Amino acid sequence: MMETSFMEKLMSRKSLYAFFWIIGTFMVTILIYYTATLQKEVPPIPKQVVSESGKVLYTYDDVVAGKGYFQQFDLMDYGTLLGMGAYLGPDFSTEFMHKRAESLYRSYARSLFGKPLDRLDDTELAGVKARTIRDFKKQTLLDEAGVVYTEASAKAYEHNVDYLVNFLVNGDHERAWRAGVIRQDEAKKIAAFVDWSQLVASSLRPGTDRTWSNNWPSEPLIDQDVQWVSHFYSLWEFLILWAMTIGVIYLAYEFLFKGEADEEKHLEPALKITKLFPSQEKLLKYVPIVALFILLQLVLGGYLAHIYVDPTENFILSQDILPFNVMRALHTNLAIVWVAVGWLVGGLLIAPLVGGEDLKFPRLVDVLWVALLVVGGGGLIGIYLGATGQMRDVWFWFGNEGRELLNLGRVWDIGLVIGLVLWFGMVYSTVRKARKNNLLVGTIIWSAFGIATLYIAGMMPLTDIMPNYTVDDYYRWWVVHLWVELTFELFAAGVLAFLTVALGLVSKRTAERVMLFELGLIMMSGTLGVGHHYWWQGLDEYWIAVGGIFSAMEPLPLALLMIEAIKERSHIKSLGKEFVFNVPFLWLAGSAFLNWFGAGFLGMVINTPTISYYSHGTYLIMPHGHVALLGAFGYIAIAFIYMTARANALAKNLEWDDRPSLWGFWLLTVGVVLYALPTLIIGFEQTSTAHEFGYYAARSRETIEALSGWMWFRILPDGTMILGGLVILYDTTRKIYFSKVLHRG
Repeated sequence: MMETSFMEKLMSRKSLYAFFWIIGTFMVTILIYYTATLQKEVPPIPKQVVSESGKVLYTYDDVVAGKGYFQQFDLMDYGTLLGMGAYLGPDFSTEFMHKRAESLYRSYARSLFGKPLDRLDDTELAGVKARTIRDFKKQTLLDEAGVVYTEASAKAYEHNVDYLVNFLVNGDHERAWRAGVIRQDEAKKIAAFVDWSQLVASSLRPGTDRTWSNNWPSEPLIDQDVQWVSHFYSLWEFLILWAMTIGVIYLAYEFLFKGEADEEKHLEPALKITKLFPSQEKLLKYVPIVALFILLQLVLGGYLAHIYVDPTENFILSQDILPFNVMRALHTNLAIVWVAVGWLVGGLLIAPLVGGEDLKFPRLVDVLWVALLVVGGGGLIGIYLGATGQMRDVWFWFGNEGRELLNLGRVWDIGLVIGLVLWFGMVYSTVRKARKNNLLVGTIIWSAFGIATLYIAGMMPLTDIMPNYTVDDYYRWWVVHLWVELTFELFAAGVLAFLTVALGLVSKRTAERVMLFELGLIMMSGTLGVGHHYWWQGLDEYWIAVGGIFSAMEPLPLALLMIEAIKERSHIKSLGKEFVFNVPFLWLAGSAFLNWFGAGFLGMVINTPTISYYSHGTYLIMPHGHVALLGAFGYIAIAFIYMTARANALAKNLEWDDRPSLWGFWLLTVGVVLYALPTLIIGFEQTSTAHEFGYYAARSRETIEALSGWMWFRILPDGTMILGGLVILYDTTRKIYFSKVLHRG
């Protein structure tokens, strides 16, 4: 008998299990430490901002009230703040900063040289620039006790207020912002909040030569640009990715995949479904609803694409009825609703199969169904009514919270969490006594519990808005990033491992070891990888190192998941016989590929600090976000609804045709991959413009309109995806409600 080598012991189930817990505990501890010390590094909100003559321009209360109005009317789904949000409107922070700089140039041209700006020679212009930089960097200090503006900056602020109030109150047809929603007093408060954000972007952090936002955005008028530290960590990010890729591929091949052939004698009998439990029967009504929500989301995406191309034109209905910011919020939150429902269906389908018995109270599936309809329907209606100014007194509780991707009013937030906890309790009570696949099932269940827990992080404080935008955005990314790149990936790894064992494709021993290796990598990369969202919104410089280094590792577990999915797909084909769960497994394999392509490959396009500095808040983010969200969230949800439909067909001996299902899969997959092409091209051009002329120029309408051909090209991928959504809705509805019983014999 050969002696076990050190590396074999290191890659054993026991060691990999320890690796997961050690890495997970360490990473979570570090994140908790950073969170505990957060208040020491965030930009303060000053008690008041005054001019040198003592005139009060705005106060702490004005900034907080303005943030509330900014959220209430969902301006984050129209434009951006410190680069976060939607890209039809301006980046409000950059716009205020740029306009302030232009105003200072004009003021100092007059005061220093007694003539208008356009009549200065190069030497005089250099003097004006130096004086403007001194105003920004030396004379304007963001401090909790207060900010003192020079008279020139105070005048610039007043001009900015006049501009923004006119824009928000009276609207701008050319930029698709409608009048009649925001009142003048509300707009003035929003201007105070926006001006605070430009102070974050332009004033120096005490004791440093960088701004609170780490010198973002680039602004040539005041010589503000990326610093060496971003280049330094970008280099290390590539080096770490290169070295660790070699190591992970070697370990996976040599100690995980290489011996799989020897394990085939340990395969478990393939799962056979001959009947549905009562609770599983109740899941059938969920399936077409998920498919319908998918289609609605895709149609809204097509609507938004049209407005992006030509903001002045209506599409189908007037923009007075379907304003861009509201439709975008509905587009993103519909995704959260149908993905959540799809994943709930998956958990409730798998639980009785694992536990060998039904839920103790099957009627709870109906209760959950009603609760989801109330929360989903009420939340989506609230998003529309809140952002259009029809819920001014109760917008926080029932309307639109105005935080990108987390728009549901607080009552609907609470309802969603209660639903997730109810679901977790139903599943856990059914599978907790199961003797087989405990590690695999435990991974699925506890990662699902993590999904509900992380959503709560986006609900702080519970009864009011978070006053400080930087703190608020810190926790928002806990939900958005740590869902996608942590708990959802843990869930995906668990689901893939469980199903490959249950379907008789891989031995339990191999599946557990591969899964534990993936889980360790996911915890290592995903937990602190959230730091790459914190570079430019007011947190300190060390996040560039933390986010940069750990972001380099993010493609590794994704690549492993994709390789595993491709291997199992090839294994299925090599069996040479009918594989009854072909369609659900195809969606799982597609999820692994799109997750790698979207979060891994397209993520690395923007995740190095140097590139992120110029691409932040541009179209270059869009392919990463769309492909990753659809891959990590969506395809697993679709796999679950097809698994439910297939289980129903097997239990009742119903006809089943893979062909329409395959059409739906390939139309949606080809469409979303094609979607990456025009958005990448537009994003690269914007990023180049930000590098050459500053971020304000990159976000200008002129830059976008020069690429209108690529904007219109989106008709092809968007149309393909909408067609795919139609096929999925037709296919799932037909399979659930209109399939004929096959005659035995």
